[in-house]
Amino acid sequence: MDPMTQSAQISSSQGFADGQNSAAKESKLSDSFLSSSPVSLIQSPQVSDLVHWRDPKKSGVVFGLSMLLLLSLAAFSIISVVSYLLLALLCVTITFRIYKSVVQAVQKSTEGHPFKSLIDKDVSIPPETFRKHVDASLTYINRGLKQMSRLFLVEDLVDSLKLAVVMWLLTYVGAVFNGITILILADILLFAVPPVYEKNKTQIDQYIDLARTQVNTTIAKLQEKLPGAVKRSKTE
Repeated sequence: MDPMTQSAQISSSQGFADGQNSAAKESKLSDSFLSSSPVSLIQSPQVSDLVHWRDPKKSGVVFGLSMLLLLSLAAFSIISVVSYLLLALLCVTITFRIYKSVVQAVQKSTEGHPFKSLIDKDVSIPPETFRKHVDASLTYINRGLKQMSRLFLVEDLVDSLKLAVVMWLLTYVGAVFNGITILILADILLFAVPPVYEKNKTQIDQYIDLARTQVNTTIAKLQEKLPGAVKRSKTE
């Protein structure tokens, strides 16, 4: 065989192998990002059981506490809310500690500190867990920076225009609601929408499909009229 031909075949096979390895690495990175994303957290069995009210008592407690916290933040500053929460916790623990001490003194028992089992418990964060969360945060940061660079430097005209429309709509939302109000509404929807959707899944899916089709049709018409659509179709 010709040495030049053999060298070309070897370099071609190496390039193909490098492409496969690169694709595999990108696939693994995407899988790791999806597995650690907030969407996977919302779809976890524990959170799903809470928002679908599988256990009404547990869901009611979580919903009530979250609403109480958000309403407190709406009425007071975050410093006051945190201080009151820590003060309430201290009052409970100090009162219980004094109560147990008096009971032990009256009964002349030697039970010791009531929170001894909790004091002896290791509450330190393992290095592996810390590194895992740091790596996950770094993935979010890098992905966010890449998306911001792509959108604000107008790599794709259509996507940048979509962001501009969303930002323009958010200016009106911000004029009507503040951040805490939006969080309160989101908390209510989080615990109200899943049960309703579960009971009326078929009808809701039909309306969602109709809306998605209409939106996709409108976006396709806009892309045909924008100069960036020609470049995108050629690259695809």
